[in-house]
Amino acid sequence: MTYRDTDASSRDHDLVRLLETLTSELRDGSNPDVEKAARDNPDVAGDLRELWGAVMVTEAMARFSPLEDDTLEDRTLEVRERPGAPTGAAPPGPVAAPGLPSLAPAIDATLALGDFEIVREVGRGGMGVVYEATQKSLGRRVAIKVLLRGEHADEREVARFRAEAEAAAALEHPNIVSVFEVGSSEGLPYFTMPFLEGETLARRLERGPLEPREAVRLIVPVCRAVEHAHENGVLHRDLKPSNILIDPEGRPHVMDFGLAKRVDSDHQLTRSGAVVGTPAYMSPEQASGERGVLGPASDVYSIGALLYHMITGVPPFQAASAVDVILAVLERDPLPPRVLNETIDRELEMIVMKCLQKPPELRYRSAAELADDLEALLSGDPISVRSISLPLLVNRMFRETHHAPILENWGLLWMWHSVVLIAICTLSNAFQWMRIDSRLPYIGLWLVGFGAWSSVFWSLRRRGGPITFIERQIAHIWAGSVMASTALFFVEMLMDWPVLSLSPVLALVAGMVFVAKAGVLSGKFYVQAASLFLTAAPMIWFPQIGLTIFGLVSAACFFVPGLKYYRLRRRDRRER
Repeated sequence: MTYRDTDASSRDHDLVRLLETLTSELRDGSNPDVEKAARDNPDVAGDLRELWGAVMVTEAMARFSPLEDDTLEDRTLEVRERPGAPTGAAPPGPVAAPGLPSLAPAIDATLALGDFEIVREVGRGGMGVVYEATQKSLGRRVAIKVLLRGEHADEREVARFRAEAEAAAALEHPNIVSVFEVGSSEGLPYFTMPFLEGETLARRLERGPLEPREAVRLIVPVCRAVEHAHENGVLHRDLKPSNILIDPEGRPHVMDFGLAKRVDSDHQLTRSGAVVGTPAYMSPEQASGERGVLGPASDVYSIGALLYHMITGVPPFQAASAVDVILAVLERDPLPPRVLNETIDRELEMIVMKCLQKPPELRYRSAAELADDLEALLSGDPISVRSISLPLLVNRMFRETHHAPILENWGLLWMWHSVVLIAICTLSNAFQWMRIDSRLPYIGLWLVGFGAWSSVFWSLRRRGGPITFIERQIAHIWAGSVMASTALFFVEMLMDWPVLSLSPVLALVAGMVFVAKAGVLSGKFYVQAASLFLTAAPMIWFPQIGLTIFGLVSAACFFVPGLKYYRLRRRDRRER
C-alpha cells in the first residue's frame, strides 16, 4: 500500500484519508502498518500516531452497531472564536483537532454571494465558515454559513453540511438559532440564520465560573431548547460552551447543529464506531463509539458537563490530549463540584452528578426532567434526585456498569478458565483420595498449574487487542486471588495443620473476587459471590469432596457469564 505525500494546503484532508484507510484495513482483519504511513508522510506523522491511538481505543471499546453521521474528522476540540472579531452571530462550526488546518472558501468581504453581501468573517470551524452579511433583497442583517472546503468538498461533506441545515431548520424555539433559508451559489452550499449579538458561553467562562444560581438560570432554557429538539427527533451531540450564544439580554441560544442527527434517520454518513463530538463534553457512549445507543441521555450528559464547567470553572475532565480526555470520560469519575467550589449547594451537586453518570439509564430520562429539577432548586422545592424507590435501588445494584462491554474480550477465556478450575480442583481431590499427605504435590499443582495457565491466559488476551485500564485492574485482582489461594498451603504448613485444612477459605477468596467484579463490571456478579461464600459450608461438611464442590461452583461462576459475553462478541462481529 502506498501513501501519497501531503502538502500544506491539503494536510488535514490527507491525514483524515490516511486514518480512514488504516481503520478500514484494521476492520478488514489486516494489520495496518501505521509506522510506514508515518514515515511516508512525515508532515503528519505526529498527528497520525496520536489520533491512531484514539482509533485503537474506539475499536477496543465500541460495539460497532450500524449508523450514522460523521467521520474521524468530527473528533473536534473546543471551538475558538476568530481572534479580534466581534462576538455574536451565528454558530461557528467545530474546529478541527490541532494539526488539522482548514481550507477557506473563496469568499472575502469584497465579494457577494448571490443575494448576500459579505460584511466580515465572524467565526470558522471544522466544517463551515460564518460571515456577517446583508441580504440585499430584504435589507436585513444575517449570518451566513458556507461549507469550509468550498468546491473542494466531497459528497459526504456536502451531505453533512446540508444535514446540519435541515436539522436546525426543523426546529422553532426561542432558545435555538433558527435557519432562514438553505441555498447554493456557484456550487457553494450555504444557509442563513439571524445575526445575534452577544458572546459565547466559552468566552464568558474565560472570565471564571458563574455564580451557581446564575448558572442554573442560564442552563434551564438550554435544557428546554434541547428537549424541543429531542421532541422533534433531533439529537445535538455536540453541546459545549462555544455552541451556546448569550445575547445582550442574557438569554442563551443553542447553535451549531453540525453533528446533529435525526433519531428516525436511516441515513448513514459515517462508519459505525467513530468517535463524534467534543471530548470534554461528550458522553461515555459517544466516547466509546457506541453509535447505536445514542439518545437523549447523551445530550443530558453534555448539559451536565456544561453546568459542571459553569459552576466550577473547569470541564469535568481535562488532560494533555484528546485521547487522554476520552480515556478519562470512559474510565474515571469527575471530582464532585463542591471539591472545586465549596459555595455550590449539595442539591445542585447531586443534580450535576446525576447528569454525569456513566450508564445512560442512571441519568435524567430527559432534558425536560433535568430542567424541572433545576427550576425546583431555584424555587426551593424538593428535587427528584433525592428520592429513590426500592425497585430502582435494586436495579442500580444489579445493573451492568459502563465497563461491562470489555467482558466480550474475556468470554471465551473465562470458559476455558472454568475447565482449568475443574481439572486442578478435581486432581487435588484425587491426591487426597490417594492419601497423599505431602504438601509438595499440592503446592506444585497449584503453583505450576495456575502459574502456567495465567501466562497463557494473559498472552491470549493480549492478542485480542489493546488492554484497557479496567482489564488490568481485574487481572490484578484475579492474580491476587490465585496467589492467596496457593499461600494457604504455606499457612497450613506454618501452623502444622493437615493439608487442605484451610480449603474452605478458597471459596471465601473467590467470593471476594466476584464482589470486586460486581462493583466494577456488573452487579449480577453478586450472585456468583453469594454462591461462592455459601460453598464454604458444604466444603466443611464434606471434606473428602470439598475441592470438587468448589471446582464445580467456581467453574460455573466463570462459565455462565463467559458464554453470555462470548455470544455477544460473536453477534457484534456478525453485525459489523
